[in-house]
Amino acid sequence: MYGNHTVNHKSLPDLKEDVLKEEVMKLHQVIFEKYGYEMKYIRPPRGEYSEKTLAITQNLGYTNVMWSLAYDDWDENKQGRTEYGKKKILENIHPGAVILLHATSKDNSEILGELIREIKNQGYEFKNIDEFEK
Repeated sequence: MYGNHTVNHKSLPDLKEDVLKEEVMKLHQVIFEKYGYEMKYIRPPRGEYSEKTLAITQNLGYTNVMWSLAYDDWDENKQGRTEYGKKKILENIHPGAVILLHATSKDNSEILGELIREIKNQGYEFKNIDEFEK
């Protein structure tokens, strides 16, 4: 499943409506042309949104999805903290958690398998967003 995160990762509330639509739909078009997949979820860059941006993206056919758990894993200058990452995630896991992890984090790639096993051992299961109860 692919979710839209815009072309250039700009703060959505700072954009004019036409620019916001272009940021979303340009990526939408590329994913559809390349994979034949119609994206329906969007995570606003940096988690920045407004009532206006929620309405615009909803009118474009998107459901905004936010996270409930994140840490500064995106910062390439803060790598080499695998124990910190595990602790942050495991201490904050909860029913219905949406965990934000960045693929650019070397730490995440090192700890992901262990985290998945530990979270499952705690009785949780992983689901696709389409499987969540609405």
